Amino acid sequence: MAADTALGGKYKAYSEYKDSGVEWLGPMPIDWDVTKLKYTASIYGRIGFRGYTVSDIVDEGEGAIVLSPSNIEQDRFTLEKRSYLSWDKYYESPEIMVSEGDVLMVKTGSTFGKSTIISLIDEPMTINPQMALIKDSKVDSRFLTYLLNSTLIKAKIEVNNTGSGMPTMTQENINRFPVPRPSDELATQIANFLDHETAKIDTLIEKQQQLIKLLKEKRQAVISHAVTRGLPSTTGSDTPMRDSGVEWLGRVPEHWDVVPLKHLCTLLKDGTHLPPPRVDSGVPLLSVRNIINGKFVFRDDDSNISEKDYESLCRSFIPQQGDVLLAIVGGTIGKVAIIDEMTKFHIQRSVAIFRTNKKILTSELLANIIGSSSFQSLLWENVGFSAQPGIYLGSLANFQLPIPPLNEQNDINEYCSSKSERINILIEKATSAVKLMQERRTALISAAVTGKIDVRDWHSDEEEGS
Repeated sequence: MAADTALGGKYKAYSEYKDSGVEWLGPMPIDWDVTKLKYTASIYGRIGFRGYTVSDIVDEGEGAIVLSPSNIEQDRFTLEKRSYLSWDKYYESPEIMVSEGDVLMVKTGSTFGKSTIISLIDEPMTINPQMALIKDSKVDSRFLTYLLNSTLIKAKIEVNNTGSGMPTMTQENINRFPVPRPSDELATQIANFLDHETAKIDTLIEKQQQLIKLLKEKRQAVISHAVTRGLPSTTGSDTPMRDSGVEWLGRVPEHWDVVPLKHLCTLLKDGTHLPPPRVDSGVPLLSVRNIINGKFVFRDDDSNISEKDYESLCRSFIPQQGDVLLAIVGGTIGKVAIIDEMTKFHIQRSVAIFRTNKKILTSELLANIIGSSSFQSLLWENVGFSAQPGIYLGSLANFQLPIPPLNEQNDINEYCSSKSERINILIEKATSAVKLMQERRTALISAAVTGKIDVRDWHSDEEEGS
């Protein structure tokens, strides 16, 4: 058989294959075997769905780290987010005390199946009820981790999803996972190969992601300057400036106005504070989660309310195409979008809605001012905290905004649109490159751990150069 075509023919296949007896695995090298995960390693989980209560979560230094899905980023182990479980609960379950080289896998929740190998253990750790801990692997733990993160076994995990409501894998499902088994020596060779090759791909991905970040920062800087300082001078002389009298704004072109936000809007409200009961089918009730990458989008899992409740909310206001939406509650305060596709919906209190008056020609200008880096800083400086961060509508209404004369507004909008379009093209190219590299990374892992490519003669660049 040919080597995996998704990898561009760079790698050769094994010379001889046999039927693995597992439909999703397909043919495998003739000297490989297939076993079940329970015969390859010991799998443990916290007994009982809950296992402990909120009162068992303690401060740092008073217990052991308890690992959760947030401790796996892609397929890498991370301790950036930590919570701690009391020592009593930690010692209650010695079988799930974490050791170097153990494999951590999510068994419950939206990221079920995600796995990583535990490394850099410097203090006691255990797992929460969402996790499975795989110990004492008879094959290189790195090989096993790559296998669990391959596309083929993820498809098998999907088949075995037996949860209702929240996706959940049972202990029996995990025990029965088919595991292709090369020799121990070859399993280590495959793990070494994947460590080396995925690290190279990850470096390239990181560079593209840094480029995307810089491009987004440049786009915001260009727009922020245009909507708060004016366009670059075409005459070679600077535009005369004056002190705006507003701390966050500083100096503005001397012929611009500085006006409270409430004087620029015919509508300035937030969504309902008392959301009606949800229904299976009805009118979408949207929130901050619908503002994604500067767009206001509908999602498959949006909440719905009845037509009657929708009509009741519409007595306050009806969202319209061209309205500006701003996230005002939660960790993503400041996200901005314009309604550009209109169908019936209403909003929750996490979102504020603005409709511009005749002092602003287009909603794009208002969205750009609100999205400027200086205004975003102003928002966070005025955030109040209760259950979660939020900005009061009254504070928002009184924020002073820079407003150029009407005859300049179109020029500013066209300038921002032109600059953004050029930068967006570069962002799209970099994003596409990241996607292709991620797909190649996934294909490479799947091909190597299932024997579709032969890496027995592979040597690292360092070995080849020695």
